[in-house]
Amino acid sequence: MPRAKPTPEEIGTYQPVPFDPATELAKDLEDPAFREAYAALEEEYAALDVMLNARKAAGLTQEDIARRMGTTKSAVSRLEASFGNDRHSPSLATLRKYAKACGKRLEIRLVE
Repeated sequence: MPRAKPTPEEIGTYQPVPFDPATELAKDLEDPAFREAYAALEEEYAALDVMLNARKAAGLTQEDIARRMGTTKSAVSRLEASFGNDRHSPSLATLRKYAKACGKRLEIRLVE
C-alpha cells in the first residue's frame, strides 16, 4: 500500500541523516564476506574508471563515442555498465574500438 503524502507538520520535522560514503565503506569492510566481495570487484571498477576517465578527458559523451564506434549510445552505455557484471564481458575488439574512439590505444598488462 503506497505511503500517504506527508503532512506539513511531518515535513517541518524532517531531519536528514548524514551519510559519509567513506565512513560507511570503512564499516562495511570490517565484515570479511563484504571485504572479499569488494576485493573481487576491484579490477572491474578500476577498468571502468579508466574508461570513464578516458572519455571525460577526451571531452566526449556516450553519443560521441557511439558515433565514432559505429554503434548506438545504448550499446556504449551497456558497455560501460558491463564491468562488475558477470553476464557480459566486452571483447578485446570492442575495448579497442572504445579506446580508439577516445583517441587512445588499448594496452593490457599482467601485474603481480
